[in-house]
Amino acid sequence: KQWYQRRVRDSKMMLVGTMMSDIVAVNTKPSTSEIAESTGSSSKREPLCKQKLHVKVLEKGKPEDAMPGMKGVKHSLPTTPINGMVNKTGGKVRLTFKLEEDSLWIGTKARTEKVNMSSIRTVVSEPIEDSPEYHIMGIQLGPTELSMYWVYWVPAQYVDAVKDAILGKWQPFF
Repeated sequence: KQWYQRRVRDSKMMLVGTMMSDIVAVNTKPSTSEIAESTGSSSKREPLCKQKLHVKVLEKGKPEDAMPGMKGVKHSLPTTPINGMVNKTGGKVRLTFKLEEDSLWIGTKARTEKVNMSSIRTVVSEPIEDSPEYHIMGIQLGPTELSMYWVYWVPAQYVDAVKDAILGKWQPFF
């Protein structure tokens, strides 16, 4: 066993009792087969529309007053609220964007929640398998995934505009 010193950004790091082969092993890049093995199991995620939480809502079917959805088309946000959607309890939901106030109003029959867009952590969406012109959209209102507010039957043509309005044009890819 040997003593090694290494300069790291104007500071010294001393590794005591470490074999040189162990230090070299940490710095080597993994092979493509090792990368495939490590990412292979995590990339097989069940689609949202197949998950138990969402199946219950989707089985009720598309709301009668749902806005028409268009697959493969991107529209900017409408000047009127996006309505005809439902939340995870099956209650009617409308999304109103107050861009001048930088807020999103999530309106239900019972109440309207005014959310500052800068407090929204992320927005996820996935097409509904049997109706690709509509999406399931999750809006993360708090620090954990448990604070995700789910909205169903979001017209596909507005999904990108909603994400851009909430997260900004340059959103992170994760």
